[in-house]
Amino acid sequence: MKISVCIDAVYAGKDITAAIDDVMANGLDTIEFWGWEDKDIQKLAQYQKEKGFRVAAFCTKFISLTDPLLRGDYVKGLEETLEIAERLNCRCLITQTGADTGKDREIQKKSLIEGLKACAPILERKGVTLVVEPLNLRVDHQGYFLSDSDEAAEILKEVGSPNVKMLFDIYHQQITEGDLIRRIRKYLPCIGHFHAAGNPGRHELYQSEINYPYVFQAIENEAYEGYMGLEYFPEDAPEAGLVYAKKVSGWKE
Repeated sequence: MKISVCIDAVYAGKDITAAIDDVMANGLDTIEFWGWEDKDIQKLAQYQKEKGFRVAAFCTKFISLTDPLLRGDYVKGLEETLEIAERLNCRCLITQTGADTGKDREIQKKSLIEGLKACAPILERKGVTLVVEPLNLRVDHQGYFLSDSDEAAEILKEVGSPNVKMLFDIYHQQITEGDLIRRIRKYLPCIGHFHAAGNPGRHELYQSEINYPYVFQAIENEAYEGYMGLEYFPEDAPEAGLVYAKKVSGWKE
């Protein structure tokens, strides 16, 4: 299994180049991050040329897809983000759906689907996958629109593009719905990226009610070819969590 380290979480507050150096010192070569607007992209691209690390994924602009009045802004933001992705040779972008506006749910879902359909041809031309992320409402993201993988899969089926998939965050989906392995097996064809963190607490994978060795093995058995993004807030030194993740994922140098 390929591992990516979310530097905005695992190395929160640390200089980006220092974080990348630490990831690579621990034998890994792939990072991801949240937003790009607060990053010095020119510096990051140059550092990538020097060090040779990969960028597995990062977020497009945080503009709501549930509000049709913002669709033009969302598409423009995606186009800007795709330019950054090309500079960093990144083939996967993460999107959130936006907040529940309080309008009828089917109306919001229609807006979301139509917005993603508008993005699909752009993504297909660029050869980039956009992954839509359900988030838990119970602990971390009250007021967010999309939380369960069943509904996410229904939305993706309606969009009907191989370049629009799901980000299955194991931490979030454990809180929202559980039954992780059955859901992962069912939806793997439409999963483009994973995130992992311990639950409760969102710390290292070894501090968790989730049996990560078993979950990772189940994903491996399904021949998943994408990345497992480590997106947690460590309580111990980052090295400890990275060493453990490498061990239980079967990662090989």
